[in-house]
Amino acid sequence: MIKVTSCSSLALRVFKFRFLICNVQLSQSFLPFHTYSNLDSLVSTFIAAITSCSSVFSSRAIHARIIKSLNYREGFIGDQLVSCYFKLGCEEEAEKLFDEMPDKDLASWNSLISGYSRNGHVFRCLIAFNRMKFEQVMQPNDFTLLSIISACTDMRVLDEGKYIHGIALKLGMLCEPKVVNALINLYGKCGFVNEACGLFEAISGQSLVSWNSIIAVYMQNGFAKEGMRLFNLMRRAEIKPDQATMLALLQGYEDLGIGKLADMVHGFMLRCGLIANVTISTALLSLYSKLGRLSASREVFREMINLDKVAWTAMLAAYAVHGRGREAIEFFELMVKKDVVPDHVTFTHLLSACGHSGLVNEGKDYFKDMSEVYGIEPRLDHYSCMVDLLGRSGLLSDAYDLIKGMPMEPNSGVWGALLGACRVYGNIELGKEAADRLFALDPSDSRNYIMLSNIYSAAGLWKEAARVRALMKERGLTRIPGCSFIEHGNVIHRFVVGDQSHLESEKIYKKLEELIGKIRVAGFASKTEYVLHDVEEEVKEHMINKHSEKLAIAFGLLVTEVSMPLIITKNLRICGDCHSMAKFVSLIEKRTIIIRDSKRFHHFANGLCSCGDYW
Repeated sequence: MIKVTSCSSLALRVFKFRFLICNVQLSQSFLPFHTYSNLDSLVSTFIAAITSCSSVFSSRAIHARIIKSLNYREGFIGDQLVSCYFKLGCEEEAEKLFDEMPDKDLASWNSLISGYSRNGHVFRCLIAFNRMKFEQVMQPNDFTLLSIISACTDMRVLDEGKYIHGIALKLGMLCEPKVVNALINLYGKCGFVNEACGLFEAISGQSLVSWNSIIAVYMQNGFAKEGMRLFNLMRRAEIKPDQATMLALLQGYEDLGIGKLADMVHGFMLRCGLIANVTISTALLSLYSKLGRLSASREVFREMINLDKVAWTAMLAAYAVHGRGREAIEFFELMVKKDVVPDHVTFTHLLSACGHSGLVNEGKDYFKDMSEVYGIEPRLDHYSCMVDLLGRSGLLSDAYDLIKGMPMEPNSGVWGALLGACRVYGNIELGKEAADRLFALDPSDSRNYIMLSNIYSAAGLWKEAARVRALMKERGLTRIPGCSFIEHGNVIHRFVVGDQSHLESEKIYKKLEELIGKIRVAGFASKTEYVLHDVEEEVKEHMINKHSEKLAIAFGLLVTEVSMPLIITKNLRICGDCHSMAKFVSLIEKRTIIIRDSKRFHHFANGLCSCGDYW
């Protein structure tokens, strides 16, 4: 029998009741102390309680109970408590408890180091690691190194990762596949592909995890063809790909925007039955959406079985980014009808869809329903969407009032949405305030300076615009150049304004001149107000006719089949003149043109755009 401190039956009932409130479910686990026949059963009970702990209050209550019952500072229970406090974000309590433990073993140090790692504190990981080596002269194991490498990877700190690589080499742990795979991932995330490849090639008998790691490295760093080559080598080695393999490929193709490669992977997934995996299918759905192929996203969604909330939300996001507000609302209502409970991410996309389609009243209603009907308190993303919604509709005063009434401090997303609306509607005073707030939040973001400068330029306030640009120069900031991208022959072709670097440059400009001549006859007139420079009208027209979107359109018409849509990506917001030109070209050339700018997709067909000239 274990002798423990007694407590009154009333106190015990109160204690258990409070645990029930916290959902710890210990009322059955904790029997009266005198009923425990041995130490092991009591320890097991405490371990189960700690493992199921889900709140700070319950962790402290368990901690107090352990103090009354055991020497909590020693052994496995102490390690578990340290991990529990870290899991709940109570770092000071975790550190204090760890320091009070008199007999720390390797498991104890690993609890501390992994706790720091999970919370993103790479340098605290290293400090604890060095303490362990010098205070107790204790050698790390693979778990120790994996925790530190993971933190280094998350924070993209290569020098510290190399230090751990050296430790692993010295201790002979590079024969441990988990350690090597973690290092491959580290070097890949930091952009050092050759180093990652060297580690992979040194592995004898590469496992599926190793193949997945190196494929992900190549895909994440823009080497899609090499990633695909490795994928084929893996299959020849008779290693069957899994979910991680496909997700790595799909993510890589999403970043590169190469549609044909996406089709190849889709075909492989169908042949191997991986399309039935809801996580993989959702990634494929998102990929097609971001490549401008909304109809393909719909098809993938229709064929999915065992749909989960993530899949529904991904499809809603596709409708949102393509500016299909009405369809997004219908889809959301169907989702609710199917008893899929929306979360805060769902509402972010729903409000965004309303914003891109000018559905002000609907957006206001859903913003209200979010908290009143679904019990979801608005977050910064939701306020940003609402400011964007109101601002795009010209309701700048309402947007400003919403910001002023926010229960939390507005972030750059909120003020940025207001600044963008001020640029569209030429509100200088409000734009200046929004820009000043943004300068304070992030003085290194050049986009905000450009936006304010453009507001001044559009109003003819050239001196004020020059002052803003001088401030940019003083702070060492440069303007992000506008670029447009189009895929052809499994290659992404990049254009900038006035680009002469393309091998087919002469043909492209000849085609562009021909196009502009045709659409002028059809009624197109250059919108030179989008050239924000104090120059002559003729110069403005010459400048605007060389925008990157126009060059990409001309190139696309030269190299693609008539039946194929042109799919173009722009890194900045499409200007009004290029938007108007794309509408006329779609009419004259009878071609569908899809342009994804930094805000949304524009689908041009028969002289019209899916955005309804509202973007």
